[in-house]
Amino acid sequence: MNKTKLLLGIVLVGIIAAAYFNYPKLNLISGYASKNMASSVFIANRDQDDITLNDNDMPLIKLADTEVSNENTSATAKVYGLMPRTAVYKEGLGAVLTNKEFSKHNFDIVPNRFKVQDSLPFPYGNNGVVDTVLENVAYDKLEVAFENAFQDPEQKTRSLLVVHKNQIIGERYIRGFSKDTKILGWSMTKSILATLYGILEYQDKIDIEYKPFSNQIRMKNPKNSITLNHLLRMQSGLEWDENYFKISDVTRMLFLDSDMTLSQRNKNVVAQPTEIWNYSSGTTNLLSGILREQFNSHQEYLDFPYKELIDKIGMNSMLLETDLSGNYILSSYGWATTRDWAKFGLLYLNKGDWNGNRIFSESWSDYVAKPTINSNGTYGAHFWLNAEGKYEDIPRDLYSVNGFQGQRIFIIPSKDLVVVRTGLKEQTDEQFNTLLKEIIASIR
Repeated sequence: MNKTKLLLGIVLVGIIAAAYFNYPKLNLISGYASKNMASSVFIANRDQDDITLNDNDMPLIKLADTEVSNENTSATAKVYGLMPRTAVYKEGLGAVLTNKEFSKHNFDIVPNRFKVQDSLPFPYGNNGVVDTVLENVAYDKLEVAFENAFQDPEQKTRSLLVVHKNQIIGERYIRGFSKDTKILGWSMTKSILATLYGILEYQDKIDIEYKPFSNQIRMKNPKNSITLNHLLRMQSGLEWDENYFKISDVTRMLFLDSDMTLSQRNKNVVAQPTEIWNYSSGTTNLLSGILREQFNSHQEYLDFPYKELIDKIGMNSMLLETDLSGNYILSSYGWATTRDWAKFGLLYLNKGDWNGNRIFSESWSDYVAKPTINSNGTYGAHFWLNAEGKYEDIPRDLYSVNGFQGQRIFIIPSKDLVVVRTGLKEQTDEQFNTLLKEIIASIR
């Protein structure tokens, strides 16, 4: 009997210890589950059960039980009945995780949209696609690339689209997804942020050498020397921990903070600008906050991405989500159809020209594709690079828009190619190299 009691005591202590050390994580687990559910249901119009079985079927996240309220346009998640978190969807702003400050948020200010109805086909309009065959494309070889991308269910590819000479030459979706399904780009949204700065620069409204801290803090503070260029290149020297597997700077920001633009702003300097390269979602949201400071009103800030970029090039499906303080969460939460993500890639392939209308300067695409010091040739200015041959069989001029779970827009100027791949699982460099190699082989 004593042995039994001792064993039960040990088990009980173990349970209590596990609960003590993991309880804070429940906040992140239920936060992720509810936020992802609310956004996927109310932005992408997807089925709750499908989201539970696939999108939220991740280590730890799958422990959460999530319920959707259509009446309140919300989703609430709990982990074994503990730590309930609720995400509420607001039209035009996306889904936001609630907290004690939720009631303070003004949901009345929403972005205006500037959608224009037109009769043009993709990419310059939304009236279908051009129904022609390009003579330099071996469509049978291209089909092999598509088959290989989808045949292995473990790759979890959801959509694949290939554009050559501004024309879709291949497009496929898994069951339940289509050309009209909005897909979360995750960190692909970071490149949207960079583009907004490129637009402001082209409009002579900002200089990338601008020092955003210089007028706000004491003269000898080391933050004074940080420029927009340093921030866009993730080389500011500000402290940041981008770890999604524990309670870290990035997980606290995304699942606990009301104002996500402050997370990086309040960090200490740990190195001089350009001394280190450190990938940081906090930096992107800091840049979103600095972007907001360039406008006279919250309304102007909210309208700017749609007026000057998104609706201007017909990415009409896109929605950018905000935090509780009304800031765009441009580190992570941009939604669009696969075709509209492709339009974004084409804008860069065409160096900022959109059917005769200039969105940003021709030199901006060169700027974002220029390697950043200490990134080993893998990073530019909120874009990823192949400058050092990470994809060994692919031209070095490739640069890309990358997001969690293998969301990609590959831009290959020398091949006049844009490739969009979306999915639910990160691919290895070798897998992406093979995919792109097979696609390029189909073009003569």
